[in-house]
Amino acid sequence: MFEAAVFWFFAVILVIAAICVITARNPVHSALFLVLAFFTAAGLWMLLRAEFLAIALVLVYVGAVMVLFLFVVMMLDVNLEQLRAGFWGNLPLALAVGAVMVVEMIAIIVRGFVETRAPGDPGSGYSNTKALGHVLYTDYAYPLELAAVLLLVAIVVAIALTLRKRKDTKYQDPARQVAVRRGDRVRLVSMPAEKKE
Repeated sequence: MFEAAVFWFFAVILVIAAICVITARNPVHSALFLVLAFFTAAGLWMLLRAEFLAIALVLVYVGAVMVLFLFVVMMLDVNLEQLRAGFWGNLPLALAVGAVMVVEMIAIIVRGFVETRAPGDPGSGYSNTKALGHVLYTDYAYPLELAAVLLLVAIVVAIALTLRKRKDTKYQDPARQVAVRRGDRVRLVSMPAEKKE
């Protein structure tokens, strides 16, 4: 009973936050409502005993992606009227897709209440984070290391592509700054003193 109440609490907040994401006038408010939606979705993952997915959702999406979205939205001058020009034209298709998704979610929820225990459910003492770690570092250790090397190469290539030297780029040379002398920068000029009349 308690789990069902917590589920409906998170589900209602998630639906309201998702609606506010697409209806909020301010893009910063939309991004913050999306953060709220991610947190409530992580709560639902915790109810399903998928701790790793919940933590990954909070760390990756809230901690990295949404911070990037907020920086982009706050740094750019977004024309809100131009963004909302096609909103009402796409509303029928959006309502149809939303109705299909609601029917699918209701079907999944009803099936979850009918089938109280899924076949192969290991029970309450099971930790999917521990099982995922065991599988990753035993059966899939080499593919995991290969994926890590590929990500490292992608990061190095992205940095190398963005650090192109251009002729019009101004940069400082620390060696010349350290080697500078007072005579190179300051010139003393001897001028006669002015007399007040």
